Amino acid sequence: MRNADFRRYWFSSVLNGFGGQVSALALPLCAVLLLHATPAQMGTLVAAQAVPFALFALPAGVILDRNSKFPILLLSESIQAISLASIPAAYWMGTLSIHWMYANAFVLGVCSVVGGGAEQIFLTYLTGRDGLIDAQSKLTATDSASRLLAPGIAGILIQWLTAPFAVLLNATGFVISVFNLRRISVRDPRPAPSDKHPLRDIHDGLKFIWGQPLLRALAWATGFWHWLFYGYSALVILFATRELGMTPGMLGTAQMVGGIGVFVSSLLLKPLNRRYGPGRTILVGVASTALGFVLMPTIPAELFGSRNASAVAYAALAFFFDCGVMLFFMPYLALRQKVTPDEFLGRMTSTMRFLTVATAPVGAMVAGAVAEHYSIRTGMACVAAGGVVLTIALLMSKPIRAVRP
Repeated sequence: MRNADFRRYWFSSVLNGFGGQVSALALPLCAVLLLHATPAQMGTLVAAQAVPFALFALPAGVILDRNSKFPILLLSESIQAISLASIPAAYWMGTLSIHWMYANAFVLGVCSVVGGGAEQIFLTYLTGRDGLIDAQSKLTATDSASRLLAPGIAGILIQWLTAPFAVLLNATGFVISVFNLRRISVRDPRPAPSDKHPLRDIHDGLKFIWGQPLLRALAWATGFWHWLFYGYSALVILFATRELGMTPGMLGTAQMVGGIGVFVSSLLLKPLNRRYGPGRTILVGVASTALGFVLMPTIPAELFGSRNASAVAYAALAFFFDCGVMLFFMPYLALRQKVTPDEFLGRMTSTMRFLTVATAPVGAMVAGAVAEHYSIRTGMACVAAGGVVLTIALLMSKPIRAVRP
């Protein structure tokens, strides 16, 4: 029965992953192409999705440790479906604005904080700690298929039917996922009631992470990486469309190559973990993303006199970047869960998400402001410099390097 339940969970993951990849291209293109967003507005839009981590991640940990995770997961996916569906509805009614996009980004961020934490913990109950790496390897493999197919389909849909229609596909996927997940028979146990004050629980979660050298090292490294990633995300679609002149179809096709990178990472994950350990696999992943940070702003508008060649260079860097993201995050998530006892899983997950994403809005806002006052390339160059610093710092981080197979 547990295998059948995992297959249902897996199906929902595939469905939401596919829809998420469509929206990852469609949502920023709504702002860039339909609302003509400036770099500063794109920075604000990306920041709006990260702000909930700073506001709610710590109390979310208390909520998750004191309640069953499965109902929270279902509620989160239902809210995301409604939020996403409101974007095409507003567009077709002629009321879509950048502020509407900010509000939706904030709501989706809240769902990511609470529902995403519930999803990570529920997977631990569903597979057991010993099965996490294997389960995440399977999820990574299918996620790579989504990353391979979805951006190309999204690019075609956006070019033919407009970006809001593509967003509607993601909303529909969440509705189907909710009905599918309700058929899972495994339920996480409801925690025993706690008489502690919530602030005490928050303090205990912070203290637990501070007392674990590995978690502490992962927190600062991942926090800095998110700072850079959100700055990069605020500008990369603007860079592709306005600096390189890529159409939605070209952009979608280039992003598909990133999906190949995710697929390659799913093949590399187990051998790298087995031979070098998760710590050094994380280093490989960070170095690969840093390559994307550094080289992306160096692509000229016409490489060798051709815009198509520039698009090919963009796609090649997307390959290395997406491969690196998965080699970084899959071992990172597994290490967190492995060293944390059950009673701290909720607080650890949410506290780590607070520590690692709370500063991300600053990265997005700073990158957007630099791009607004100077240029998009200059804003991305600032991110590139940070990527080099992070890679060097991680190479010197003993707690992460010391994790053995």
